[in-house]
Amino acid sequence: MSQHALVDGFFTFWAILILWMLWENLHSARNWAWLAGYTVSLALLVLTKENSFFVWIAIVLVLVANRWLHYGTVSPELLVATILGPLLGVVTLVFLAGGIDVLLGTYRLLISKNYQLPYAIKTGDGPWYRYIVDLLLVSPIIMLLAIGSIFRIDRTKRPELFLLMFVAGSYLVMCNLKYGMNLRYANMWDVPLRLLAVSTLASLVAPFRQRSVLLFGLAIAVICSFELRQYLILFVQFPLYELVSEGLLRALHILK
Repeated sequence: MSQHALVDGFFTFWAILILWMLWENLHSARNWAWLAGYTVSLALLVLTKENSFFVWIAIVLVLVANRWLHYGTVSPELLVATILGPLLGVVTLVFLAGGIDVLLGTYRLLISKNYQLPYAIKTGDGPWYRYIVDLLLVSPIIMLLAIGSIFRIDRTKRPELFLLMFVAGSYLVMCNLKYGMNLRYANMWDVPLRLLAVSTLASLVAPFRQRSVLLFGLAIAVICSFELRQYLILFVQFPLYELVSEGLLRALHILK
């Protein structure tokens, strides 16, 4: 999506950076360099797009779930940074907009237009599993492997739990937006889903022992070739600008 004149690729950069910073802060308590980077990244995410709320909700869920899943240490400083970063972004937005009344008025106008635009009404709605269907159309192998990771995760697999909670937390909010569903909003799940898929693939080839590395490499090569083929179909042969369900179905010749 970064090839298009849309902010979603840039937004994904900040979301993934925040996810990385959060992981480092969970394992390096009171490290001021990581805390500063995390706080600034959250502020810049808020300045990028209103979808930053989805990321923040997912982060809060990750921090709350840590009490039971124990994939890191939540320090008081980390909690303060989680609140302070978005607050700095909002204050900056108010300043740049010329006042809180102007900012709120602009936001209300944006929301109201989403319920009136014919394109948003036609393409921006669907059932709660719409994102799963769209991801299966774009990257079926990756999605199936990532879903498979759910059935093999236990408390010893902390990175996988961390990523899964982030995806689940943001998905919970995003799948309930009327006229506000689009796969480009889900770009931030791309790296987490691929890491979950790699974890599942590694577990599948592990029983082969001495040949596991060779099989793992071959499987990665096959999946990468398939992903490249999907890219050529969706963005070259059938140049999609918006990743909505109808366009994906037509590009893959499921709809004629």
